[in-house]
Amino acid sequence: MTQPEAEFSRPVAVAKISARGRELKIAATADELSALAKRYDIPEVRRLTARLHLSALDGGKAWRLDGTFDAEVVQQCVVTLKPLQTEVTEHFERIYAIMPDDETGAVDVIYDQDDPPDPVIDGFIDAGEAVAEELALALVPFPRAPETEFQPSPGDGDGDGGGAAPAGPFAVLARLRENNG
Repeated sequence: MTQPEAEFSRPVAVAKISARGRELKIAATADELSALAKRYDIPEVRRLTARLHLSALDGGKAWRLDGTFDAEVVQQCVVTLKPLQTEVTEHFERIYAIMPDDETGAVDVIYDQDDPPDPVIDGFIDAGEAVAEELALALVPFPRAPETEFQPSPGDGDGDGGGAAPAGPFAVLARLRENNG
């Protein structure tokens, strides 16, 4: 199975990560920002930069990617569809390990996280893809403009006995049952 091409790829060979670790500063190009916006289905990613540190663990059997990214994105308010500019700054940490090629191979990696390690693919860690994935996790799933409040439409009612029909996904079924009694 072929891996899809990453929009923000910055591969780092694990063989080139020294005992002291390796520092990286990465920034997305205009084309990469555009491709990331398309990937996330948002109007725009204006900026994405990261400061990263890669270090070997367990004698070079695993690696830690520790970093902080800063981004500026434009999302749409889910109520008004107005563009919302958001600054995102997040710190993250990931553990990587070389995974066995077959069922007989075993990788004994000790790590202190709930998630299993990410795979090292063909001897490389893609630091850019890790940042892109972390940005996706940091995006607000249902962004709303600050001044936006939910206003129920007439007839939604709140079931308070004020004469309005109850709202909710089963309100229509309840009305049908009442009418056909």
